[in-house]
Amino acid sequence: MLYGLSFLPDCTGKNKSPQSYFEEALELCVIADNSGLEYIKMTEHYLHPYGGYCPSPLSFLSAVASVTRKIRLITGCVLPVFHHPIQLAADTSMLDAICQGRLEVGFARAYLPYEFASLGVNIDESRTRFTETIQTVIKLWTEDSVSCDSPYFSFKDAKSFPKPTQSPHPPVWGAAVNSRQSFAWLAENLFSLLVTPPIGKPEQLIEKIELYRNLFEDRAQELGSKKKPKVLMSIPLIITETQQETETATEKYLGHYLNIWRDATRSLTTGSSPAYPNYDRVHHALMALTPQEMAKKKHALIGPTSYIIDAIQEIQSIYPIDGIIWQIDFGEQPREISKKTLLQFIQNTVI
Repeated sequence: MLYGLSFLPDCTGKNKSPQSYFEEALELCVIADNSGLEYIKMTEHYLHPYGGYCPSPLSFLSAVASVTRKIRLITGCVLPVFHHPIQLAADTSMLDAICQGRLEVGFARAYLPYEFASLGVNIDESRTRFTETIQTVIKLWTEDSVSCDSPYFSFKDAKSFPKPTQSPHPPVWGAAVNSRQSFAWLAENLFSLLVTPPIGKPEQLIEKIELYRNLFEDRAQELGSKKKPKVLMSIPLIITETQQETETATEKYLGHYLNIWRDATRSLTTGSSPAYPNYDRVHHALMALTPQEMAKKKHALIGPTSYIIDAIQEIQSIYPIDGIIWQIDFGEQPREISKKTLLQFIQNTVI
């Protein structure tokens, strides 16, 4: 199994300042790098405690690059619908140079209506804008001169500079949640896959990951490519010592994370789009979910080391994934808790 850290800040600003959050996050990244973990991932969001501390994963990963040496850096994910492809191609190539070829670029469609509305992007066009931007970024990475004329951007003879350090370009990931079309598109383009535990039944996600893997392998064979499908799952993690600590962490920190997520998805009930069928159900499902149920379903792992080890084995047996990247920054938890979790995980399950 591959392991790493997956950052998704849920800070309100009341209990942890941006300065404190990023100071702690960078300390965790150094520990992860020194301990042989494989990945550090950061997500892009705006305007809300749900991810809003990090509108720029590339900026964060540039700071991570300056204090680490080996660990791979994943944008998990940048939201291409809110960016011009020339900007994305140049910024990612710059970071690939700064980190000496350790960058992996993850893309996601975005799904929160308030982000689209505030940034003036039509949510109904998100899928085509998403795919066209990614395809254009790859052309800019790999071709000497690129011309493009789409409804979203138009340019002629663009010579993207600098070019990526990695050849032909950094590995590409995509996040998929609900749509079979998204899983299939990532497979057909031989991109790696980022997922989270399903709000609904596990069988629904298992079927879509298997669809992705089968389509990927067929496509790779068709193209004569040696690429293999790769799937990482992000899961919240706190390692505790007593039952009381487990119950407190579940209620306080996982409860905070769930409340922030619920509030962010509230806009899905009033401002969603035909491009996101049934996404209003996400909010209603989250409202019905408790932190205790979330932990029971192993959508978050909170407990002593022995329980965590058994839970990882169970997750491996259920989902066809290649690795887990841990969210240990959730709930505005104190630095000593997240640091203790990471060190105990490394000491007891990695080394």
